[in-house]
Amino acid sequence: MTNTDPVVVVIEDDPAIRLFLRTGLSAHRFKVFEAERGQQGIIEAGVRKPDLIILDLGLPDMDGVEVIKSIRAWSAMPIIILSARSAEQHKIDALDAGADDYLTKPFGLGELLARIRVALRHSASGPAQDEGGMFVTGALKVDLLKRQVFVGDNEVHLTPIQYRLLSLLIKNAGKVLTHQYILKEVWGPSYKDNSHYLRIYMSQLRQKLESDPTQPQYLLTESGVGYRLKA
Repeated sequence: MTNTDPVVVVIEDDPAIRLFLRTGLSAHRFKVFEAERGQQGIIEAGVRKPDLIILDLGLPDMDGVEVIKSIRAWSAMPIIILSARSAEQHKIDALDAGADDYLTKPFGLGELLARIRVALRHSASGPAQDEGGMFVTGALKVDLLKRQVFVGDNEVHLTPIQYRLLSLLIKNAGKVLTHQYILKEVWGPSYKDNSHYLRIYMSQLRQKLESDPTQPQYLLTESGVGYRLKA
């Protein structure tokens, strides 16, 4: 372990899961600090200034969503939820409160590590683009300065709303965005309940950008919650 190892604060009341996370993350060169209560976790986050927080929602002293809101009042550090709550509304509430990602227990260490890597890359680089304003994932390339979109060597022409939707996903590449958030950002607050708009435009984007729109590689669905652009 070195001073450059990423710091993670785990806020989780289950000792067995804390042990699993401490052992697994430490083996992958993460420096792990723990808290079993929400208020303790908020203090740890303020003191340790971690690179990432792993948070359970069902804490003994407060709901995890309140922990997210408290941390988001002063920090944009990535927050990944690990929770036994699998209902879609629980996921939506946590993501809308400011969480970056959500995994349902039971979970695999490999998937958690992959989500952590995406969250840390997103946090370090901001929008997933190089210095020339070019976003690239697989064959999909978007020149954000010239507002040009390519799949391989072929330029793809998007409508203004299609491009606005894609730009929002690029700005948050790797992060789950809820239906309500996307609708508010792309169409405006009065459209946040019109999810059929989003389904239509996402289908149009997939037709233009995916080699097989029924098996998307880039524009991924988080069932019942929202969408994620693969980073």
